[in-house]
Amino acid sequence: MNNFIYYAPTKVYFGKGEHEKVGEIVAGYGFKKVFLHFGGGSVKRSGLLDTVKTKLREAGIDFVEFGGAQPNPVISHAREGIAICRREGCDLVLAVGGGSAIDESKVIAVGSQNDADPWEFTTKKKVPEKALPVGVILTLAATGSEMSASAVITNDELGLKRGYNSDFHRPLFSILNPELTYTVPPYQTACGIVDIMMHTLERYMTIPSEAEISDRIAEGLVKTVIASGRAAMANPKDYEARANLMWAGSLSHNDLTGCGRSYMTVSHQIEHELSGMFPEVAHGAGLAVIFPAWMRYTYKHYLSRFTQYAVRVWNCEMNFDHPERTALEGIEKTEEYFRSIGMPLRLSELGIGEDSIHEMAVKCTNYGTRVLKGPIEYGEKEIEEIYRLCL
Repeated sequence: MNNFIYYAPTKVYFGKGEHEKVGEIVAGYGFKKVFLHFGGGSVKRSGLLDTVKTKLREAGIDFVEFGGAQPNPVISHAREGIAICRREGCDLVLAVGGGSAIDESKVIAVGSQNDADPWEFTTKKKVPEKALPVGVILTLAATGSEMSASAVITNDELGLKRGYNSDFHRPLFSILNPELTYTVPPYQTACGIVDIMMHTLERYMTIPSEAEISDRIAEGLVKTVIASGRAAMANPKDYEARANLMWAGSLSHNDLTGCGRSYMTVSHQIEHELSGMFPEVAHGAGLAVIFPAWMRYTYKHYLSRFTQYAVRVWNCEMNFDHPERTALEGIEKTEEYFRSIGMPLRLSELGIGEDSIHEMAVKCTNYGTRVLKGPIEYGEKEIEEIYRLCL
């Protein structure tokens, strides 16, 4: 097991009706003016946004509204939010929504307190020195951004989707009420299931190292997501299933499952070029296409890990004479599960053809300046070959 520092300072308020405490929670920290950020119509149609505003008013908290966070949030919109946040003198950024609203809120929280353009943080030209505190009311179990140090944003001028990590924008508090996910459409629920699994499995199937306790946490989390995902797809108002998915989403990306090992989220980096160049592609759907192809490309280089995954997660019988068959069975089980919840497995299902592959591979290496590291190293050639396995 490698040395590690585990830091998860976000205070979580979990359970039924917890979002109605938002006013007293914000007031308890002493905040005076909230930058209230959200996406589109769902938080309005459900009445959630009105409830949040009412609770803030009752607590004597002033707020400024800024809607319009879109799936695969864009830097141009975040820049607008930064200008408003600065002008209004807000002291808390409160995201109401899923990962898109949260990630853009993080970018606004950092951008409003630093002189640099926020895109410079994603390109590592600048490092954030401070940020406004971030609070979250979560409406979608998926990205884990409600407890993570990461933020992902798309440069809509360049067609590049990039992320960066900073503890400055890690949420101060997050309110998680699984009831708020009852109305999430099946496709988005399935996308969230895939994203949760990938945040866990990309820490599990990474640079080889021993960390048995992290393995067991990861395997248990993924098995729970598989079962709860099926249950939530069958009955969207199954509270226990929704609760398991919501908490699994947080645990999958608050660094718990990566303790004791080095990792890089290779499939996520490869997928970012899909939804960066084609913003109509849902992130989870892109991962459902990329991850099985990455597995097939990689399994021979870390055969023991892929067989362990097949046996422990999917209950496959170990073939000691031909372990590669066990590994492939685990990959097939993963594909079957993705298909069973309505996820695509091919680029053609996303409307993406062979003519885009080379450009995506070049962009994924930051135009030849980076190599992705996992069980092997993935440069332009390897990434392009993985994309081709997705055709």
